[in-house]
Amino acid sequence: MTFRSLALSNVRGNWRAYSAFILSSVFSVLIFYLYAAFLFHPDVVNGEIRGAAQVKQGMLACEFLIMIFSFFFVLYSNSAFMKTRKKEFGLFTLFGMTRGQIRKMVLYEGAFIAAVSIVAGIGLGMLFSKLFFLALGVLLDSGETIPFAVPPVALWLTAAGFFALFMTITSLTLIRVGRSQIVELLREARKPKPEPRLSVAAALAGFLTLAGGYALALSMNSQSFLILSLPVIGLTVVGTYFLYSQGSVAVLRLLMRRKRFYYNRTHMLTVSQLVYKMKDNARLLFVISVMSAVVLSASGTVYVFQKLQKVQIVDHAPYAVGFVERGADAHEVVDPATVKQIVQADGLRITRERQLAGLLGQDVADDNAAGGKAGNKDDGMQAMIVSERDYNREAGLFGRKQADVADGEAVLVLPYKEMESFSPLKVGDIRFTLSGETVKMKLKSYYGGAVVSPVSYATYMLVVDDARYEALRASAAPSSKLVSYGYEWADWEHSEPTVAKIDAAISPKFESQAQTYRVPSFVSGQQSLGLTLFIGLFISLLFFIAMGSLIYFKLFTELQDDQAQFKALSRIGMTAAEIRRIVVTQVGLVFLLPCLVGSVHALFAIQALGNLLNTSILKYAAVVFAIYLVMQALYFAITCTTYLRSIRGGGRTAAE
Repeated sequence: MTFRSLALSNVRGNWRAYSAFILSSVFSVLIFYLYAAFLFHPDVVNGEIRGAAQVKQGMLACEFLIMIFSFFFVLYSNSAFMKTRKKEFGLFTLFGMTRGQIRKMVLYEGAFIAAVSIVAGIGLGMLFSKLFFLALGVLLDSGETIPFAVPPVALWLTAAGFFALFMTITSLTLIRVGRSQIVELLREARKPKPEPRLSVAAALAGFLTLAGGYALALSMNSQSFLILSLPVIGLTVVGTYFLYSQGSVAVLRLLMRRKRFYYNRTHMLTVSQLVYKMKDNARLLFVISVMSAVVLSASGTVYVFQKLQKVQIVDHAPYAVGFVERGADAHEVVDPATVKQIVQADGLRITRERQLAGLLGQDVADDNAAGGKAGNKDDGMQAMIVSERDYNREAGLFGRKQADVADGEAVLVLPYKEMESFSPLKVGDIRFTLSGETVKMKLKSYYGGAVVSPVSYATYMLVVDDARYEALRASAAPSSKLVSYGYEWADWEHSEPTVAKIDAAISPKFESQAQTYRVPSFVSGQQSLGLTLFIGLFISLLFFIAMGSLIYFKLFTELQDDQAQFKALSRIGMTAAEIRRIVVTQVGLVFLLPCLVGSVHALFAIQALGNLLNTSILKYAAVVFAIYLVMQALYFAITCTTYLRSIRGGGRTAAE
């Protein structure tokens, strides 16, 4: 038997343990190749694909991320697997194999696994690259399909990069091989595990720091974000580590003291074994929980922003197109008939067409201020003055807060809700100039939410009672009279060409009085967020598969010990159903607990984000969390079934 055949035989014998590791490696190679194939695609390199430039930087960053993650993943997997093979290496040494020969055999094994992972990953990448390009073409809105191509640079970069990575890590693990004596190697599997030590103080510290991190996250707002973000992350990470290393042991010890529970059916075996498993796997579970929280928080944030973008942009721009004319019958900006003609000519149906009359108030300021605020330097702050009746009618269409003012009072309407915390005017006496005359009033309150397109002259709005408005209008000059126009139509999200035509019809001299940015801003934002979500989806899948594989791999490195224990239990009368119950409980806690803890971490992170945005976003993030938990449950079901089959089948390995 040659070393190559022996290495191949070892991989075959340990296939159950190697399968999850190889699957994750194949998926890493697959994603790396797909991104590289796009980056080095001839049309992308030559600049023939519109919008490709904005994606390249993100994909390039992901390539580095994949390589860094793959390095640590393969390093951990190899190191953990080498520890489980000490008995096997001891037997080889006993039969006359030298340390150099053992290292040579391990090197062949690493080369074989690397070759399988790279060939399978690149093969799948080439198979799915056309579908990947099609999806990217739709998101980029490039106007034409990205043709299929196999860039040689991407092919060789993927193959050479991952082969070098695998061989570097295999070489690092070879340093540890063959250092121990034969007796130590053979006795390694028989060494009793020390009883896990419990530190009550560390367990309490874990629970308290975790609770403190959650409390700070819930109290976080836009003012305290920079101050609290690092303490929240630090407390959560520290609390998670102590939760697994000491908190889990403390909880299980408490269960052991509850005799009615502990001595009921198979609880004694389940809990007593879990004490050792949770302690042994504390670091692994800690890392997986933190990684799960990061992946879920990042994915949930992008998905939330994608869903909120439309809500926020409609809130900021109530109409698809809007403009303000200075003069009751003026059409200096654009003729309303022209706007309707363009919209209807493109086959769009106008669903709302509104006009709101008002007056131009200039030099609006607090009564004790020396001059205007927040406006242009020539006129000071400007505001559109409207009647209470007209404002409430428009506010009712958008579900805005209704104004209630008495004679001599006014309400300031800010264009955005986010501005409520830094209003340009304080409640109290204010003044403004109308047609050269100074008018004094009392500002009753202010709140955010535009009911007209927030453009020049109408960025801010002062709502006064109906009688005062009529009196002001009667004395106002014609040039101080404003009319705000707004047009909304069905399927505005896909009407960028129509808006471009309207934009071209607007006089360049008065473009500051028109709002046409809603549709192009929405399209651009959706494209960017869609691309981010699309690119991040593959990275999230990589992390998801790798995290599940780490647990799968860890379970199968302990398979021989579990087989011996359950065989002994079977001899003394334990049934297959009882063994199944023990295995499902233990594997379920080890497998599902990290994703549940990570989900809770991410839940508080998303809630903190909702506090920053001043809106409820949990319903959007819940979609991401549900998908993740369902996928993790499926992964658990597959792993548990495979593990039970191995327990029942004896799980013969090459080492046996």
